[in-house]
Amino acid sequence: MGARLRAIRKEKGFTLKQLSQASGVALSTLSKAELGQTALSYEKFVAIALALDVDMSVLLQPDGEQPSNRLNGKVIKASMQDQHDYQTATYRHQFFFSEISGKVMTPIVATVFSRSVDEFSEYIRHPGQEFAYVLSGAIRLVFENGEEIRLKRDEAAYFDSSVGHVYLSTSKTPARVLAVCTDVPERGVDVGQRTPVARRRKARSI
Repeated sequence: MGARLRAIRKEKGFTLKQLSQASGVALSTLSKAELGQTALSYEKFVAIALALDVDMSVLLQPDGEQPSNRLNGKVIKASMQDQHDYQTATYRHQFFFSEISGKVMTPIVATVFSRSVDEFSEYIRHPGQEFAYVLSGAIRLVFENGEEIRLKRDEAAYFDSSVGHVYLSTSKTPARVLAVCTDVPERGVDVGQRTPVARRRKARSI
């Protein structure tokens, strides 16, 4: 992904500093991502794609591959084995249909490794809405506004993803969640300021 990001950044005429200013992602983080020294979280993917004015799927394609055109009336089938994996210390993401450009939804199967809010330096937030359905295990969804939702297998939540949030596994083994995120309705949407976890309020359980 790092080489892909560097190639697209240069193609779009951005320096690292300019992309950092446009996306709100720290210059050091961008540099490490291009060198393959750090993994980007979902909201940073979104911010970078917005700044570069490209579909997020473009950043996830292997070098030399281009996303296909929009659906244009087609129906496309996929299997878990064919999806692109992207792993951080807290989640493993499997992005479905990253080969399709112009999606209004981003379907992801996430394996949740994190168990404490303290594992995050900041809450995750991105424009749009999010649907979460627990495939196995159990999770806590903790929000920066103090809300907390507990979900077990076959339970779901739907929420405003611009409100900072983190997924935490509460089962013995890492939980697996189907998450569907809506695409940003238009380029240039302000994702707002991120809230450091250290400033979180006491959560209220639901």
